[in-house]
Amino acid sequence: MVAPRGARTFMRNWFAIEAIPIYAVIGLAVGGAGWYLTRLARGPTVVWTKSNPTPWNDIKQDENIKILDVNSRFAKSWSRDKL
Repeated sequence: MVAPRGARTFMRNWFAIEAIPIYAVIGLAVGGAGWYLTRLARGPTVVWTKSNPTPWNDIKQDENIKILDVNSRFAKSWSRDKL
């Protein structure tokens, strides 16, 4: 099947063989950024529901909510049970 003359001229002027690596790198970068943003959006620290608009009110006096605690003198650690 032979492409029409107009299509051949368009592809010859628009699609340069030297540009294939650039298209590949840009495509890989956009795909990687999309994957990373999706990974961040599904993380445990992101809440998409609004069932608890004030989560800081559910923390008790003796709960630890820090990721790294130097002086750990708390009776229990905070867990996210309301999801």
